[in-house]
Amino acid sequence: MTIWVRDTFTVTCDPAKLDRGVIAEFLASSYWAKGIPRATVEKSLEGSLCFALLDGDRQVGFARVISDRATIAYLGDVFILPEYRGKGLAKWLMGCVVSHPDLQGLRRWMLATRDAHGLYEQFGFTPLKNPDRFMELHKANPYGA
Repeated sequence: MTIWVRDTFTVTCDPAKLDRGVIAEFLASSYWAKGIPRATVEKSLEGSLCFALLDGDRQVGFARVISDRATIAYLGDVFILPEYRGKGLAKWLMGCVVSHPDLQGLRRWMLATRDAHGLYEQFGFTPLKNPDRFMELHKANPYGA
């Protein structure tokens, strides 16, 4: 099990350490997953490589990666609780994510963000070089929020 430690903080991929209530509550109020049902969050966690950022035993941040662990990864649902922002934790969490042993040598990483471009640029993310090659099927309000 991969674990990173900094001061009182830990990042772990141990599914038993996820506070599913904190994750579901945050995501249901987020701009990107507003109104997402808890059951949907639970299902998404099961199919992903999840990163819990803990302060002691309290979950204060999260990220998840959907990947075949060979060629491609999609980074999603990255958050730090508001009271923990401004401490460099998002940058540290992202460092843990991109350094995970199972995510090395991938051809492509993808993500979508409205307001955290500066964070992700520090890890090599750029706007799409060939946006004309990408397509999406986007359901704007799947949770009815």
